[in-house]
Amino acid sequence: MATKKEKPVAEKFAEAKGRVEGLKKRPSNDQLLELYAYYKQATDGDVSGSRPGMLDLKGRAKFDAWARAKGTGKDDAMKKYVALVDKLAAELG
Repeated sequence: MATKKEKPVAEKFAEAKGRVEGLKKRPSNDQLLELYAYYKQATDGDVSGSRPGMLDLKGRAKFDAWARAKGTGKDDAMKKYVALVDKLAAELG
């Protein structure tokens, strides 16, 4: 029984967070919003609070991105975050 055990999703998630900070190029705004949404969904669960006002464009975009991930389970959000970081690392270095 010398099978290699796969890392737990939480460990992969923590490693992906470190890798995303070391990307050579900056991800696009849409990619950053997707990363934010999966990260918040994995760490805080479904979006809460009220949507920021029209003058807070950045806050509103982040809220909307997180709201699109609503209903995604913690482990699924972590897996999607890790997969996105893997994709960005391949594209952006």
